[in-house]
Parts: sequence; structure tokens; C-alpha cells
Amino acid sequence: MNIVFMGTPSFAVPVLEALHAAGHRIVAVVTQPDKRNGRKGTMTPPPVKQAAQALQLPVYQFEKIKSEQSAQALEDFAADVIVTAAYGQILSRRNLQAAPLGVINAHASLLPKYRGSAPVNWCLIHGETHTGVTTMHSDVGIDDGDMILQQAIAIDPQDNAQTLLERLSHVAADLMCQTLTQIEAGTAPRIPQDPAQATYQPMLQKQDGQLDFTHSMQALCNRERGLTPWPGVFTSFAGENWKFFALSPCQGHGAPGEVLCADPKTGLVIACGDGAVQVGELQAPGKKRMSADAFLRGKTIPLGARFGL
Repeated sequence: MNIVFMGTPSFAVPVLEALHAAGHRIVAVVTQPDKRNGRKGTMTPPPVKQAAQALQLPVYQFEKIKSEQSAQALEDFAADVIVTAAYGQILSRRNLQAAPLGVINAHASLLPKYRGSAPVNWCLIHGETHTGVTTMHSDVGIDDGDMILQQAIAIDPQDNAQTLLERLSHVAADLMCQTLTQIEAGTAPRIPQDPAQATYQPMLQKQDGQLDFTHSMQALCNRERGLTPWPGVFTSFAGENWKFFALSPCQGHGAPGEVLCADPKTGLVIACGDGAVQVGELQAPGKKRMSADAFLRGKTIPLGARFGL
């Protein structure tokens, strides 16, 4: 089939590569504009652009996909179908009608749960043990179109958003190839979503990373896993924000946020709602990220001090 592929982050790259390897003719790759990254503000192309250029595919970067110029370009590509995977812009009804077979999306959740732009992050934050990928017909609503295929996977207790999204990207690649094979053969199902089972989670904000030590140790660890690598988790101490990494549950009891242990041999342990968490790594204000043990060899955190106040 002739395909327009629309995607932006690393999650979408295996899907693009799998469609290309399967022999589909990708007439255009549409991705988000380059962005400035780092302290130097270097213009950086999105991962999908880099992958498309490596495959020698034509790349288009529209500021607004709903604009007249962008919508017309999408129609002029004359594709049989448009495939999307984490593109990053909401499509208009005209965009959705730009190809006769419509727009087929790979969404990183078991719909109708976890609609929205950050399904992997929120399923970890909420402590799910399984997730997966759904291919679906895109509609004007947010992730509410008819489903085609689903594949579930178990979430490893050590998974964070980065590692889980990487695994799901390969599931999405295989599932999208299966989906297009069935669409081409006219055998693809259309399964309406049950609105009563639907959940929607908002876009991630930096403030989502603020830790509340009145919460349970598992909830704190889940939040850190779900927000790695971005935006990460942080807490206040002495009027400044400290970043924490690699939290794990441990035994202990004290006031929420109280430092129970701060020793290079045993690490940094902080009390929370139902026990305590151990901090594997931290980044103090103006300092580099390092293991908690290494930090405590050079700086003292007094017992009984309180984080999160």
C-alpha cells in the first residue's frame, strides 16, 4: 500500500522501519519541526526525521497540520492510508479524510483505558501490571475511534517509562504490520470502544514530578518510574528543589519526609505514608547527578531533617 507515515519520537521509529521493511511504499513521512535542545539551544531533528532520512524517505515538517497548506499537502500525497504513531498534533476532520482507508493509529495502551498523550507514564504511576498497544481508526475525538487489534504485555517491576516505551514500540511495529495486512485483505475488525470503561489522562507537566511523602512508598516509587526520564521527580529541601532517582520501598517509620538514614554505607532513607523509600541517586541544586552513597560521602544530611516542606 501507499502510506503517509506520521510520527515524531523514538516510539514511532520501529513502526516506520517495520512498514518500510514490509515493502509498503511510504510516499511521505510527516513529523514535528526540529526543536532547540540543551543549554546551547542546538536545533535537533526528531527521531522519526533521522530514521526517515536514513531510509531515504521524503520528510515534511508542518508547523500546523490543520492549516490549509498542510491539509492540501496531505491530500496531494495520494496515499491509500495514513499511519500515525505519537505524531504530536491533533488531526482535523479534513486530515482524517485525506486517504481513502483513513488514519490508522498505534496507541500505547489497552484502549479504552489511558487515552491521551502519555499513556505509558500514567499506567506506571497508577501501578498497572499490564499494558499494551492498540491499533485503531482515528476519529475527531481523542483516542476514541474503533479498535482493530490489541496486544498486551506484562510490565516488569523494574520498568520505567523509557524502558517500557521502548518495548512497546516494537510491539506497535509488529501490530501495525498485522493491522495493515488485514486492512488490505478486507478482514480487519472494527471494535467500538466502551465509553463506560474509558479513562483519559492529561499531558505531563513538570509539576507532576513533585513528591508528596504522605503517599505510600509504592505510590512514590511508581511516580518516579512513570516520570523517568521526563520530567523526573523532585522535592523541596532547605528552600530548594532536589531531584531524586531510582526510588525503592524499604522499612522505616517516621513523619512524612523525615530523614531516617543518611549514611554512605546504608544510603538515604526517607519516611513516607506507610513506611519509607530509599533514594538510589540524587541531584542537589547546582550539582551533578550522583549516587546517594557518593553524595553522602561528601555532604551531611542530618537525621530528622524533613524533605517536602
